[in-house]
Amino acid sequence: MENLISVVESQYAKKSMTEINSGDLIKVYYKIIEGDSERTQVFEGTVLRIRGAGNSKTMTVRKISFGIGVERVFMLNSPRLEKIELMKHRKVRRSRLYYLRGLSGKSARMEERTGKEQSQGTKAP
Repeated sequence: MENLISVVESQYAKKSMTEINSGDLIKVYYKIIEGDSERTQVFEGTVLRIRGAGNSKTMTVRKISFGIGVERVFMLNSPRLEKIELMKHRKVRRSRLYYLRGLSGKSARMEERTGKEQSQGTKAP
């Protein structure tokens, strides 16, 4: 039964996904449908967590918009997800960054990872 599920899921899985970890600064290009028209909306923020496996894999992205924190959950295999653009790899020591919700300004900054640290990072989608 598990083999059959993995065969069906592999047909719908997206082939080219960038390596994303918690703490990374990314731009998510998401297709929005409003009535008869379609447009692409860009959501730029920090990855708070990555959850799940296979086709049910999701990521939570947080940004500050006009002084208010906005979080959004994206399904990584959604047909509405056009692309994910990686802006910066950041150095973090946790996989869940919920503590960023209580921080603002300079205290919410994170270091950027260098080349040596990037190769030692955890594997992601």
